[in-house]
Amino acid sequence: MPSLQVRELPEHIYLSLCREAEAQHRSIAQQAVSAIARGLSLELDPRLRRKAILDSINAAVAKCGISGLPDPALLIREDRDR
Repeated sequence: MPSLQVRELPEHIYLSLCREAEAQHRSIAQQAVSAIARGLSLELDPRLRRKAILDSINAAVAKCGISGLPDPALLIREDRDR
């Protein structure tokens, strides 16, 4: 994952970021990522991100013409029985 270093960050911005991080029970780095994402109008909600990924997988499966995927529990049982 890429990293970002910010030089000469004004103290009032840093202190505000620290207060927000504490209020949200996040690290300063996590709060900075959240603030940047909000500023760029990006979505960080993990549930929505997972839903988008699952939707894209389901669309790819449908595009391939696969009618249904096998039950993972059955595949695991089959593998264990070998």
